[in-house]
Amino acid sequence: MSQSLISNLIDDFLKEIESVRRYSINTVNSYKKDLSQFLEFLNSKDVSSINEINEKRIRLFLVYLNRQNLSKSTISRKLSSLRSFFDFVSIQNEKADNPAKKIPNPKFKRKLPSTINLDSYDKIIRLIGEDGDVFRRNLNTAIFELLYGCSLRVSELCSLKVHDVDPANYTVKVLGKGSKYRIIPMGRKSAEIIKQYLSLRNNKTAKNFFIQKNGNPIDRWYVYRLVKKYIRLVSDIEQKSPHVLRHSSATEMLNRGADLMAVKEILGHVNLSTTQIYTHVSVEQLKKSYKSAHPKS
Repeated sequence: MSQSLISNLIDDFLKEIESVRRYSINTVNSYKKDLSQFLEFLNSKDVSSINEINEKRIRLFLVYLNRQNLSKSTISRKLSSLRSFFDFVSIQNEKADNPAKKIPNPKFKRKLPSTINLDSYDKIIRLIGEDGDVFRRNLNTAIFELLYGCSLRVSELCSLKVHDVDPANYTVKVLGKGSKYRIIPMGRKSAEIIKQYLSLRNNKTAKNFFIQKNGNPIDRWYVYRLVKKYIRLVSDIEQKSPHVLRHSSATEMLNRGADLMAVKEILGHVNLSTTQIYTHVSVEQLKKSYKSAHPKS
């Protein structure tokens, strides 16, 4: 098989995960970047057939990545991309075995996510209440309430439609990764804030739930700027993205005794191992509290 056919297989795989598996654009672009780098590596080694790609060549690719001073987490992600690609190739009957299947991911210590505590979050809500006109205050407060109160991703927040949010029944219908819907419970305080925002929403025909005063829907950059502006006023953490609110929400739920499986469903995680990172955050916070307040610390 020619090198162009390997490229064609990569293109077919990307179409599969975008159109059939309905992966997000960001995820598809991540796969595309990883596989393009692998293809460049094959070109440099004069590999012209898919049948020439074996476990040894993939290990050599990992050595090459390591020499580029890439982090172990990045190399691990690229290896996962190769596994998924060769699974697809196997299904296409182009190659019987997956040469990346038996190669273990490099071990690395997963970095704990950045969070803010509940007091800092409440302070943000108070600051928003003192900033801008009535509509903007209510819009921004509602954004924070759903990011934190419902643990939403920024992409999920921006894609919400009017019919997805039901404050009367305290629920939010969210379109998550893989085009899968999930229903998230909404607290009474959040529901009241959402009702107040809806009463001021001047464009009653707009389908998007979150719109600006001029009727245009908000985008992820609006949310990023908003969250960064207020987190920097209450915390010195390095990361100041909307995901910090999602991390903080999950951690707070676990700190207050929430069931891990329930938190997994709220977050929309496929694997429980992804959710378990928040249990480590909780333990770290307990250690800090112990050291700062316990007489035997």
